[in-house]
Amino acid sequence: MTKISDSLPEAEQGPIGPRKRSGAASKPRMPKPDKPEKPGRPAPRWASELWDWTRTLSIALTVVLLLHFFVFNLSTVEGQSMEPTLYEGEWLFVNKISYLIGDPDRGEVVILKDPTDRLEKKEFLVKRVVGVPGDTIEIREGQLYRNGELIVEPYTDTIIDDLDYGPYKVDEGMYFVMGDNRHARASLDSRSFGAVSQDLIRGRADFILWPIAKLNAL
Repeated sequence: MTKISDSLPEAEQGPIGPRKRSGAASKPRMPKPDKPEKPGRPAPRWASELWDWTRTLSIALTVVLLLHFFVFNLSTVEGQSMEPTLYEGEWLFVNKISYLIGDPDRGEVVILKDPTDRLEKKEFLVKRVVGVPGDTIEIREGQLYRNGELIVEPYTDTIIDDLDYGPYKVDEGMYFVMGDNRHARASLDSRSFGAVSQDLIRGRADFILWPIAKLNAL
């Protein structure tokens, strides 16, 4: 049986002096401020500059490629088929956008894909448009006739040395092209492979850019 005592235990002896008031409020503790997070180390300056250069070069390369495929490119003349207008080694400025918004016209110098099967790798040819869709081309006694009219060609230096040709009617969407060199067998052109589709014409040669002494519009 548990005994319950009704007497108080004796008070413990304490030091003599003023006694703290039991009801006194204790001084509140101020919360400690959170320590600021340490910022990450900034990237080295060379890395930032490298990224800027890489981004700039990437944008520039993209612009150049878009211009090359859709607006213009440079082409180098090979062979003698366009003499005396163009000579081997000259650089041409080729306007590609002109035929995205329009069609080739008579007298224009064009760059076209070789329509023949003589080479496994297709080459590009530079020729002059002498006939457009609907024209009838004929060569008689060394002269060029278009739709029955004699054509004066100031860009040539001789009569046409090859055999007579035609008459040949140019179909819709096709173009008759010839080299300016009218000496015998000097140019592979529509007299050999016929009129060419506009899909094969890649651009219009607008300028001779090099050498500087030959800088000129075509």
